[in-house]
Amino acid sequence: MRSGSRDTSVTLVLPAYNEAKALKPLFEELAHLRARERMPTRVVVIDDGSTDETPLVVQQWADCLPINYRRHPTNQGLGRTLYDGLSLAAELSEPDAVIVTMDADHTHPVELIPRLVEKLKEGFDVVIASRYQPGARVMGLSRSRRLLSRGASALYRLAFRHAEVRDYTSGFRAYRAVAIRNLLQREGHRLLTEQGFASTAQLLLKLLQTGARATEIPLVLRYDRKPGCSKMRICRTTMSTLGLVAKTVLWPKRSPT
Repeated sequence: MRSGSRDTSVTLVLPAYNEAKALKPLFEELAHLRARERMPTRVVVIDDGSTDETPLVVQQWADCLPINYRRHPTNQGLGRTLYDGLSLAAELSEPDAVIVTMDADHTHPVELIPRLVEKLKEGFDVVIASRYQPGARVMGLSRSRRLLSRGASALYRLAFRHAEVRDYTSGFRAYRAVAIRNLLQREGHRLLTEQGFASTAQLLLKLLQTGARATEIPLVLRYDRKPGCSKMRICRTTMSTLGLVAKTVLWPKRSPT
């Protein structure tokens, strides 16, 4: 990382549900990255009612990483968890800071964070780690999930035609903190009404509606490192995706809501 990025404060948002096994190696890699890059980094973990040892793992790493931990008493879905994480990150971050969202299941490579931050400094409001850029790879993903991801990507690109965006559903992104703060002030609790995996696309669409500048860098998605089964329900996610696209296209001034 160039020296300029070492002065950039980064808040990492991790929505987590029963990710105890994945958080251990993820936290270890984050600690190494933080030491190697000398990058001022804090971690926001929003625990969506985990029933495994997620709280214990977070507690064990609290002395090694600056972790802000919040726990939902019951599972409320990715949309609410992501909203709470972004709200806390925006509250903790300076206006010139960066907010990074990523999955807590150890499938997103932490070594990509410096590249996301560097690209953001070229004048963008959001940088997406994309599965559909040259050089991207997906490792260990089932055939059904591959088909769903590609189908969703094609549908979003056909419906919205943001030339700079190919991957609307990747949760691995870097945002300017001020862009997230302004979006939260504008939308409030209406920001994320989708509670499943479609909430990641809804967040991006609402940000793009404000005129935000977006770009992508290639992602190597390491699904082969995921210690547990996917929490995605394919039928529900498919219906949510179709519903979000329909609402946004039919009622563009009100949507995506």
